Amino acid sequence: MGLGGISIWQLLIVLVIVVMIFGTKRLKDIGTDLGGALKGFKKAMSDVEKEPGEARQLGKPDAEFTESSPAKRESERSGSA
Repeated sequence: MGLGGISIWQLLIVLVIVVMIFGTKRLKDIGTDLGGALKGFKKAMSDVEKEPGEARQLGKPDAEFTESSPAKRESERSGSA
């Protein structure tokens, strides 16, 4: 048994099919792009952890919204239509 009921032979067959469809050069490019994206994500996360201030204001809402009654929203909808 492999990962979640998938045997090693099934994984190898899927890998062969993927290589046949995309080719090794394309898979290398995809791997390089994915690695660069992960590296950038990790760097951004470490920058946020180091940087105190605005980026770490978890208790504050992003925007201020005023609550309105359903009747007021309905009159605004019917008035603009």
